[in-house]
Amino acid sequence: MLNQTLENKTVESYQEVAAVVELPIKHSEPVVVSDAEDIVKVVNLSKQFDGIEVLRDINLTIKKGEVVSILGSSGSGKSTLLRCMNWLEQPERGTIHLGDERIGINPHTDKPLKYRDLAKMRERIGMVFQGFNLWPHLTVLKNVMEALLHVKKMPKAEAEAIAKVQLEKVGMSHKLDSYPSMLSGGQKQRVAIARALAMEPEVLLFDEPTSALDPELVDEVLLVMQKLSKEGYTMVVVTHEMEFARNVSSQVVFLEKGILIEKNSPQKFFTNPDSPRVRQFLKLD
Repeated sequence: MLNQTLENKTVESYQEVAAVVELPIKHSEPVVVSDAEDIVKVVNLSKQFDGIEVLRDINLTIKKGEVVSILGSSGSGKSTLLRCMNWLEQPERGTIHLGDERIGINPHTDKPLKYRDLAKMRERIGMVFQGFNLWPHLTVLKNVMEALLHVKKMPKAEAEAIAKVQLEKVGMSHKLDSYPSMLSGGQKQRVAIARALAMEPEVLLFDEPTSALDPELVDEVLLVMQKLSKEGYTMVVVTHEMEFARNVSSQVVFLEKGILIEKNSPQKFFTNPDSPRVRQFLKLD
């Protein structure tokens, strides 16, 4: 009975996504944005924890509309790089720019931004975590409305309208009054994506968005992310999903022990990478 219930929920979740997303994800053409403006620029970024260097001199430029997949073994610094980009972690050295503005630093004093200014900056950088981070006591609709009401100080009617639009986009408009405990993992993650989208960020950061999901629920989240890439969202994705990285990314980055050792188009990365370590990782030899 339990297995049948889980199977029914999986089918239901996939049908929800199929209703709003063009299928399938396979053989999708990566977004090409060679003439687009730079939206994120990471320069000589280094980060330590307890004296141990976890990122070393990272340099990375991301263009508007790109999908950048960050790959690497566990502990290679992937999630730390993402958290630095949203200033959830402060680097020891280096700079990160969002457009013309330096992330986390007051341009007039060269000191860290005050909390209110930092919160304002983070409105421009949405983040989707592997653990969903939904409020358990709020409905799906109210989870998406929360930041609009309390961060953007938006009127309730306007916040509700925006939340409903974004929940429709991820195939969750029929679950407005449900609580997180009533949802599958894939549904929770789609609500988390809608919550990030509602803030109208310039960049979306995804920290292993499918790693906490059962295998049968992974595709429903990846399909939504594929749809967002086709709509022109700038996305930086830490992932272990090789098919997504190959088929949706405009560039693929590989980290090894905190060092960026390869950055290439998905075509070259997955067929003829420059780094022997990447060839080993992909089992090409």
